[in-house]
Amino acid sequence: MRLRLAGAVLLSAAAYYVYLPLPSGVSEPWKLMLLDALFRSFLQLVSMLSSVFISLKQYIEVIEARSCAAVHVTDSTLGGVPTRVFQPKEGKQLKRGVLYFHGGGWALGSGRMRSYDRLCRKMAEDLDAVIMSVDYRLAPEAVFPDQYHDALAASRAFLSSQVLERYGIDPHRVCVSGDSAGGNLAAAVAQELSLDDTLTVKFKAQALIYPVLQALDFYTPSYQQNQAVPILYRPIMARFWLQYLGADSSLEPLLLANNHSSLDQPAISASARSKLDWTALLPPKRRKHFRPVVKETGSPGVMGEVPELMDVRAAPLLAEQGVLGRTPKAYVMTCEFDVLRDDGLMYVRRLQDAGVAVTSDHYEDGFHGCMVFAFLPMMSSVGQRSMNNYIHWLDQNL
Repeated sequence: MRLRLAGAVLLSAAAYYVYLPLPSGVSEPWKLMLLDALFRSFLQLVSMLSSVFISLKQYIEVIEARSCAAVHVTDSTLGGVPTRVFQPKEGKQLKRGVLYFHGGGWALGSGRMRSYDRLCRKMAEDLDAVIMSVDYRLAPEAVFPDQYHDALAASRAFLSSQVLERYGIDPHRVCVSGDSAGGNLAAAVAQELSLDDTLTVKFKAQALIYPVLQALDFYTPSYQQNQAVPILYRPIMARFWLQYLGADSSLEPLLLANNHSSLDQPAISASARSKLDWTALLPPKRRKHFRPVVKETGSPGVMGEVPELMDVRAAPLLAEQGVLGRTPKAYVMTCEFDVLRDDGLMYVRRLQDAGVAVTSDHYEDGFHGCMVFAFLPMMSSVGQRSMNNYIHWLDQNL
């Protein structure tokens, strides 16, 4: 009897920890609740271990580079940056190429994680393409612009004649891609390299999966609507930004209040503000009933302390229209239940205004990170749909 009672208490406690009220439209809510519980537990473990100076990287689930019947898998380097390479064993002699940057808030994750390994294997096989998944340096040991420099170095090496010839990649069919923070790096690299006229080979496409693109406005409609929707909560995204930019974590409340982007900040021009003016860039369906939160006066010292907030290499949404107009055709995936939804949708609009061909792929039942949950044991319906549509776009446009 006591064992049953103890079991019931433990079960109730587990259910209480896992349960979270979710919007009615989100895909498979109980799976998302479980994912969220696991992610929260991981972050708590991260915090606890950090306090006793234990590295977190050893707890990331990485797997060995194992080849299979269809795909040859090896660990190598690109421009000095660790990279996992996926090469189809059959198919055409000259193949398409995709350079991929994983997500994780510039602080977590690895291209060698099981989820990314599976994604890249499937891409290599389905597309008959060489996929290179980059393991850029992570915060807090590395901060901006280290991650960006790693992404840029890997990209330049990927586009070099030596690498293209070695792996049999068609120089006319190369793409840069990434999800979340990796989407940020992919967008930044696409902008930078589009301006480099010394390159003989450039990316022909950019595929951005729920990218994070700005840190000036934490009150976009999607930040307001989804601030309590897992797995990427609004405070966690602010924390990731501060860690990435090497800033003091005590600034988090100021960012969350939009005090850092108040009207009395001389570093933020009217032109810069227009680049993320969601009242003009988002359609009414996404603006809904939400209102902008713009402070007349804020914390004037923040921009001086963290000038990287205005650096286009960190915040690609702030790029000039002339720069955007030189970037390759784009695919941008967004999810309704994601704080970063409007970053992606505003980037779609700005790219379109600059004359770039853009495919906007929006998932009304999607949540942040859904695409990497396309495989067992945490397979989700929207994860499978989004992954298949992403790969289909690459197949049709690369």
